[in-house]
Formats: sequence, structure tokens, C-alpha cells
Amino acid sequence: MSDTRSRLRALLNGPEMAVAPFVYDCLQAKLAERAGFKAIYMTGFGTAAARGFPDLGLLTMGEMVDNVRALARSVDIPLICDADTGYGEAINVQRTVREYEDAGAAALHIEDQVWPKRCGFLEGKQVIPLENMAAKLRAALDARRDPDLVIIARTDALAPLGWEEVTRRARAYRAAGADLIFVDGIKTLDDLKTCARLLSDLPLLYNGQLQHPTEIAKYGFKLMIHIATLFTVYQRTRDAFVELARTGAVAGGAGLELLPEITDLLGAPEILRTSKKYEV
Repeated sequence: MSDTRSRLRALLNGPEMAVAPFVYDCLQAKLAERAGFKAIYMTGFGTAAARGFPDLGLLTMGEMVDNVRALARSVDIPLICDADTGYGEAINVQRTVREYEDAGAAALHIEDQVWPKRCGFLEGKQVIPLENMAAKLRAALDARRDPDLVIIARTDALAPLGWEEVTRRARAYRAAGADLIFVDGIKTLDDLKTCARLLSDLPLLYNGQLQHPTEIAKYGFKLMIHIATLFTVYQRTRDAFVELARTGAVAGGAGLELLPEITDLLGAPEILRTSKKYEV
């Protein structure tokens, strides 16, 4: 796990912006790795959705850590994780960081929303006082045992409080020791440009799909977590079920010819070879 963390550090310190697609299960993680991505992002929205809940703070820290552990052991690339608000105050954040670290996270982000939180693109968000969030970040930094574990500070202050407060918080969180600053809720190109202009001297994370990654990189972001995969998986799966229910088939859908590819992706050939060593 330490190796994936050091590789993520190297990516973030390199000349190019890193891109990590949203994933919430191990099959998606393996597909992303095989596609050539150098890192993946465990989405809290998707992790909650996969368990039948909206992203409204309904999952526990334990449920999130279970998914971190499953994803981290399924791939050999860095895993960047949503850790919501840290699941409590500073002392809770310390346990969260240690649990995520033990589970194999290469990075995690903690946000400054009140609990229960909500998806960063939903209306009605509220944030805790800046000083409380700075204390959480200091606790997170004190708790990490591997210095390569990347601690990301997310602020959701844009919608409720505006850019002046976002700027104040971003600088305070960086001063508290956060490795990256994540301004969530950027919905327009103007907001994207404003973020890059006001915070150009800080290491920034961008969440969204407003522009192609090559264009996003021009604004100076160090990391982009790409949300398009989350929506695409939902849309195509929904459409396949609707078509199957309506027509009894999925036009152009693949069949058993994909089975060898899937079992290979999941490591079945290697497991079967290993099992032969123990045949009696």
C-alpha cells in the first residue's frame, strides 16, 4: 500500500495533471486499471447508491472503509477516497484516517459540511466554522502514519457562502497542512475559471466534466476526478433493463463471448493455475 501512495505522490508532483475516474465496485476498478488509468477515485455518491442510499450521509464510516478495502486489494494503482466529513469531530477524524490508511487508501478527502452531509452538487448545503475544519485537518495529519498518505481538504462553501469565503477557507486549509484543496460544487465554466484564478498558487483538485482533461489541465489543477463514468454506468444499465423488459432482448448486447474477457479480468486463469499445485 505504501508503494501506491508513493506513486500517487509522484503523479501529483509530476508535470501533468492526474485523472482518476469514479468507481464504486471492484469490477469498475479493474476495468479502469486495464484501461490504463494511473489512479482511481472511490465515489461516496456511488458507494452509497450501490447500497441503495442517496448521498445524504446515510452510510457509516465502517461501510465506507469496507469498500476502500475491497477496491484497494483489487487493483495495483492508487485509490483516492471520499471520507465525507470524517464521521465526527477531530478525534473521530483520527480514527477515520487510520481506518482508511489500514484499508489501503492512497488519499482521502474530508469536507467542511455539517453532518449529515449531502452530495456536493445538491442544494441546501451548510458548512461548519472554518476553525472547526482546520482542527479536523490537523487531527487528520497527526493521525496518518504513512507520510505519503495524501490528505485532501474539501470545501463546500461555494454555494452557501460564495467565492470570498471559499478563498479564505482554501488558504486556511492549506496552511493547516492539507496536501490538496478541493473546491466542490463547480457547475459552470465561469466558476471553474474563477477557482483557477483565485487559487492559482494552491495545489487543486477538480471534480466534474465541464471540459476535456487536456483543457482542465491548462488551469493548473493537479488532479481531476472524472465523474462521467458514474453517469454513464447508470444510464447504460438503466437503458439495458428498460429495453430488456420492453422487448425481451438488448439490441447489440454482448453474450457469452464476453465471459473469457471478464474471467480473465478477475484473475480466474491465475487462480486456476495456482489451484493445480494443490490437487490431490
